[in-house]
Amino acid sequence: MLLLKLSAQDLLTLNSRRRMVPHLAARWRHFRGSDASVSERGAWAESLVDLAKDLVAADRGTVEMIVECAATIDESGTPGGPRLIDVVLVGQHPDTRSVSVQLVELKRWSTVTRVESTVAGMVHVPGMGEKKHPALQLAEYYDAFTGDRGPLSGLPFECGGFAYLHNASDASVAPLVALDAPTGPCAQVYTRDGRDRLLSDLRKNFAEDGGASAAEILLHGMQLRNTPLLDAMIRSRGEDTVFTLRGRQREVADGIRSTAAQVLGDPSAPALIPDERRVVFLVTGGAGTGKSAIGLQIKADLESEGRTVKYASGSRAFNGAMQEHVGYGDREFKESFTYFSSFVTTPDPPLDVLVCDEAHRLRDRSTSRFWRPEQQGTRPQVDELIDASRLTVFFLDRSQSVRPNEVGSVELIEDAAERNDAELVRYQLSEQFRCGGSDGYIRWVRAALGVSDEEATEWIPDGLMHVEIADSPEELERVIRSEALAGASARMVAGYCWPWTKPQGKEKRLEADVCIGDWHRPWNADSESFCEDDAPPSKIWSVHANGLGQIGCVYTAQGLEWDWCGVIMGEDMVRRGDRWVFRRGKERKDPESGVKRVGTPGSFDPKVRASSVDDEDFGRLVRHAYHVLMTRATRATVLYSTDEETRAYLKKLVGDVHIHGLRPTWENLPPEARAPHLPRPARGGRNRSRTRRAASQQGQRPLF
Repeated sequence: MLLLKLSAQDLLTLNSRRRMVPHLAARWRHFRGSDASVSERGAWAESLVDLAKDLVAADRGTVEMIVECAATIDESGTPGGPRLIDVVLVGQHPDTRSVSVQLVELKRWSTVTRVESTVAGMVHVPGMGEKKHPALQLAEYYDAFTGDRGPLSGLPFECGGFAYLHNASDASVAPLVALDAPTGPCAQVYTRDGRDRLLSDLRKNFAEDGGASAAEILLHGMQLRNTPLLDAMIRSRGEDTVFTLRGRQREVADGIRSTAAQVLGDPSAPALIPDERRVVFLVTGGAGTGKSAIGLQIKADLESEGRTVKYASGSRAFNGAMQEHVGYGDREFKESFTYFSSFVTTPDPPLDVLVCDEAHRLRDRSTSRFWRPEQQGTRPQVDELIDASRLTVFFLDRSQSVRPNEVGSVELIEDAAERNDAELVRYQLSEQFRCGGSDGYIRWVRAALGVSDEEATEWIPDGLMHVEIADSPEELERVIRSEALAGASARMVAGYCWPWTKPQGKEKRLEADVCIGDWHRPWNADSESFCEDDAPPSKIWSVHANGLGQIGCVYTAQGLEWDWCGVIMGEDMVRRGDRWVFRRGKERKDPESGVKRVGTPGSFDPKVRASSVDDEDFGRLVRHAYHVLMTRATRATVLYSTDEETRAYLKKLVGDVHIHGLRPTWENLPPEARAPHLPRPARGGRNRSRTRRAASQQGQRPLF
């Protein structure tokens, strides 16, 4: 377990917003089942912050601080619960570039005296009584981290530890450094008198960069995972989010924030001569490289400065999850999420920042069959988005375009920036953080589907991501349901290979369109409101408990993720010999019910199967759709193909999966990893973004 993982500089930012201690207290209550003591909260507010400031002062602000953590999940079984170390500092060693770890005990002691007639391992702290020498505590942690079962076992590493008594002087705690005091790699003691020595030693132990990658290595050894995106957003209600941006992600976010400060100026002190420049950021990267995390983080950061920010997307599923699940009952928060087509009329004045997620889903024009002629867009949609704000941020993934009318591309945005006299800033993301951080799984999926030019090879289980092939839809559903009922997030999705019937009758009955032999299930509801048996509307199908019994498709899954995802491949993409064959389906009408059924198996996506889409584009769009569906899981993907030959091919690719100990079923997960996914907030919550913006404009920060 751990309560928080942030770089020193990010921890100070969180603390400046008065959110660090409440966050730590909430995490403590979640894991420990009780409230943190006043003393514990005081240590977080004082000692933890002082240590972070020292790291920044030593030019080591990128060193990661893991707060209140156990060495391994095995610690959960120790009597009295896991042994928690105050802070683990993680970075790269400046000489060897290996993982460098410093274990830290934070003590608020101001005076220490000897205990007469006892060993030097015990000292007396006024008001607290006899206490164990910090070096002895740290020695236990050192053994836990570096032992055979510790997270550093088998790795090249540098590890030591120290006690930090920022309230004390060297003279007031002299017994801690006496000649007969404990010795060893964790016996260093620093007081306020020794701050210069501490800063010097921090520079000797840590390089200026590499903290994020070193922390990922350590967290993998500790078997810990990051908070899922929606859970992090719910916990923060879109403010001061707890995403830990790593490496290139942080560089992108810092670049955008820095440019915003230069171009937009200080919102509380407008410039006499406004800067009229427009800037377009183009951030490209594959699925799971952190595009949404960056976008949501900079949205929160810039809003906290008093900027006007909106978050636009081409995905109804993503927007629905944010508006109806994260922002339930918070009108201002919900209205900050919108669609690409919402800017036919340019805002006056323009927004400060417009974040455009999934820009590969841009359309040529903003149009709708429900709009009056005068409401239809007449200019390129990309121009409308650039006109809508001073800074426009586009996040784009070439391999996630799934409809023929989606025109978003690097070239489109480059041309639009030039056409609108906007400065263009490019960034490329490559590090993989989705699918359990398993870059190998992402590469395997792309190769298997033919999205990349790599040769498809047998899947090698890596302990980060799990994949298996089901022999029937019943088996797939059984796995997904069992995980969902145990506490994991899980959904079933499928290629668009069956007709999609709208809810029937006044009761809004869902037709079981997805038919595979005797197994019949409905698509998620094509509705804006709840249907029969409390089936949720499509916009919240992905997060509502009653969505488990319906099947989603690429349009309701894109941009979202679950612990487990069951993917049904239909007849639109089948394996024949050494190649993939793509098929367009044809429908027939059931003579009794009048409901459309499958006549000829294949794709039933009305936009994709259209005769106006040539065969090459048709195949590309179908591949992309399955690429999206197969990269929605953070722990495990269960695959099933309705085609026997394709199923055999997938089984060959997956190989003999040794699932014992690797299959991340809920019961196999360590207790600390079984964090329940958060329900949507109740109505009536205070409007925090408005409160925070008002405080910012007054030169203050809200207390909570």
